[in-house]
Amino acid sequence: MAFQPIVDLKTGNVFAHEALVRGISGEGATTVLRQVNDDNRYAFDQQCRVKAIELASKLSAPGSNEKLSINFMPNAVYEPRACIRLTLATAEQVGFAPDRIIFEFTETEKLDTVHLLNILRTYKDIGFKTAIDDFGAGHSGLNLLAEFQPDIVKLDMDLIRGIHLNPAKRLVVRHTLSMLHDFGIQPVCEGVETAEELAVLVDLGVDLIQGYLFAAPSFERFITPQLALAA
Repeated sequence: MAFQPIVDLKTGNVFAHEALVRGISGEGATTVLRQVNDDNRYAFDQQCRVKAIELASKLSAPGSNEKLSINFMPNAVYEPRACIRLTLATAEQVGFAPDRIIFEFTETEKLDTVHLLNILRTYKDIGFKTAIDDFGAGHSGLNLLAEFQPDIVKLDMDLIRGIHLNPAKRLVVRHTLSMLHDFGIQPVCEGVETAEELAVLVDLGVDLIQGYLFAAPSFERFITPQLALAA
C-alpha cells in the first residue's frame, strides 16, 4: 500500500490517509488491478483491507485519531456482514477503532444499486464511515445520493483540475458543495495540484483537500503534507 493524506485546512491537521494499492515492489495500481478477475476479486479485496489496516496501525502515532480510507470493491462483497468479519477481526487485533475507518467506492463502475445500498447501510450500522469517490464521473451520482447519504463525497479530480481557469467548473463545484452541505455530507476535493486551484477551493469554503500540491502517495509510510502552501 501507498498512503496519501487528506488534509484539513481548518485545523491544519491530516484528516485521513487514503490507502492505495501497490505491488510488492511499489508497482502502480493499474499493474496490480489488471490482474484482478472474477476468480480472485473477493480474496484481493479482503487482502487489501487487512494490509491497509495492519500498515496504518503500525504507522499511526500513539493516540492518533487520523482516519484510514480504504477503497473497496462492491462487486467483491457477496454479503456485507459475512464479508466484513475479517476486517473487524483485523481492526480488533491491531487496536484500530472501526470509527477511524472510511470505506470508499468509486461510482465509475456500474453497480447493482440495491446491493450497493445494502453494503453502505450495513457498514454505517457497524460504525464505519462511508464515502463516494470520483463523484460526478460515474453512473449513479445524484440518484444514489437521493437514496443514501454517505459521510463523505470526494469530487472527481477532473472537476478540480484547472478550476481557476474554467468558470463552468467553478459553477458546478459551487452548487455541488451547496447540495452536499444541505445533506450534511463532508466534501473532499481531490486531485489538487496547483496553488491557483487551491485558492478557488478555499474561496468556495472547502476544508478537506487531497492532491499532489500537499503530498504524493508514499509507499508504506505516512508523510507530513506541505501545509504551509495553504497559508
